[in-house]
Amino acid sequence: MLIKDTTSKDNVDEQAYIAQICICTRFRIASRKITKVYDDALREFGLSISQFALLATLKFDGNTSLTDIADSLGLDRTTLSRNLKPLERRGLISIKLAEDKRKRLLFLSKPGNELLESALPKWREVQNQTIIALGPEKQEALITDLNLSINIKS
Repeated sequence: MLIKDTTSKDNVDEQAYIAQICICTRFRIASRKITKVYDDALREFGLSISQFALLATLKFDGNTSLTDIADSLGLDRTTLSRNLKPLERRGLISIKLAEDKRKRLLFLSKPGNELLESALPKWREVQNQTIIALGPEKQEALITDLNLSINIKS
């Protein structure tokens, strides 16, 4: 349903309604809440869901550049760097210069792989709990809709 241009600075009810139906606001609220659920589950491993996703992406993609992993996870380079530093300090990943020296490559270390494998059952558990809470029959549609939203051009 498209929104008609009927806004008025004096129309508080309409402004409250906008806050309730704004797609961006709803995504942000949902993202914060679901992130907390996953972060709480992974805390015992010393990982956030963002860090877990980085480790999993490195395992799946293999050694990759910072730019490629940032693009893959929809992160800007600053956010990626902030998430990588604790992983590097803990020896879970390493960052090395590529041959052309303009690129930096990420590597998943053996301890990083072991931690990922240890955390995977907990991730599966929270993933399944989330699917059940949302309704398993809605999972495929939700993933499809989220993928569509990810591909919206700015």
